[in-house]
Amino acid sequence: MTMHPSQPATPSTRGRIFRGWFVVAAAFVITSLGFGSAYSFSSFVDALQRDFGASRAAVSLVFSLAGCLYFGFGVVSGPLADRYGSRALALTGMLLLALGLLLAAAAQNMTQIYLAYGLGVGLGVGCSYVPVVGAVQRWFQRRRGLASGLAVSGIGVGTLLVPPMAAALIGLWGWRYAYLALAVGVAVLGVAASRWVENSPLDRGLTPDGEPLPSRSSTTPAPDGVSVRDAVRSKTFAWLYAACLVCAFGVFVPFVHLVPYAMDHGVKPVLAVLLLSLIGVGSTAGRFCLGPLADRVGRRAALAAMYGGIAATLAAWAASSQFWSLALFALVFGAFYGGWVALLPAVVMDHFGGRHISGIIGALYTSVALGTLVGPVAAGYAYDLSGSYGLPICGAVVGSLLAAAITGLHKTRPVARTQRHPPRLI
Repeated sequence: MTMHPSQPATPSTRGRIFRGWFVVAAAFVITSLGFGSAYSFSSFVDALQRDFGASRAAVSLVFSLAGCLYFGFGVVSGPLADRYGSRALALTGMLLLALGLLLAAAAQNMTQIYLAYGLGVGLGVGCSYVPVVGAVQRWFQRRRGLASGLAVSGIGVGTLLVPPMAAALIGLWGWRYAYLALAVGVAVLGVAASRWVENSPLDRGLTPDGEPLPSRSSTTPAPDGVSVRDAVRSKTFAWLYAACLVCAFGVFVPFVHLVPYAMDHGVKPVLAVLLLSLIGVGSTAGRFCLGPLADRVGRRAALAAMYGGIAATLAAWAASSQFWSLALFALVFGAFYGGWVALLPAVVMDHFGGRHISGIIGALYTSVALGTLVGPVAAGYAYDLSGSYGLPICGAVVGSLLAAAITGLHKTRPVARTQRHPPRLI
């Protein structure tokens, strides 16, 4: 890309707010709106079951379809963002998300809910999530864990705020008007935030972390890093993919089934919905605190610890039946879940570089998409057959323990990255 002489940054950027933090703020808002809308689905489960006479497994399939798309579609939106820029994908995603919520408000049967919410929300988040998270990775190096954590802490804040707001709106106006209100909020705030998304600091004549480029060349260099093809053929990608896959089968079960689980154990509906918000509180804390800590102790080791923590908290869930114990589970589980989501893109960037980071993250997230598609629905079927969540929770624990072992035991060395010669990845 050719830069005009007047556009590159001046020799000193001291005293100015680094533009990368605006990209982080945009990603925060976009992930908050996207995942807040997606994870509020648990608040709608009871109303949809009642109005459409659906089983818990059938209603769970709505979330699973959306989750499969918003993680799986990254394999398409990531490379598109690498080629055309992240801003266009973020804007498209927010508009699709608003449209999906609007159509869900008018649905007359479960099939229409599948199409409106599953496709609309799924494609909307899928278009925006990977591109904006990938953009954040390019803007930072030394503080990448912190920046990534702050960006995706929007998921935690969205999970904290949107489900109780949706539940309140359902109580006041019904679930249709609740979806309509969410659609309006996403359309206004999401479009505004998309304007702050920028693909790379190199486009502004800066290096990651905000220092001016050492060269005064009029040509902006491309970020270093390997191609998507070279990345997905590496052993490093294989262990990342395997760990994500086995963890994802269980990690999203609480987002659909924690609220009905609590109500089955006598917790009042208003308190049951609060549990989902507590996952958001823990998730936000985990993203803020664990990202900077991982920058110090090593991001791969910290990622393994996140998987282990998820397993331990899911095991505690199986033994919980009162509100206070479920609340403690939600907080701690949320912290480890938030740490996992924050660290994963940073670990990918550490290994593969930034040139095709969105495409590589998108390819990796197909593993999470498969787990999200299968896990919550399988848990719903298990409940419909047995009246208990014991078996799916045990399966979730085993999957997360296996993910921790894969991540902790696999030995890697830093990947040497050049623009001309793809490295040998191990």
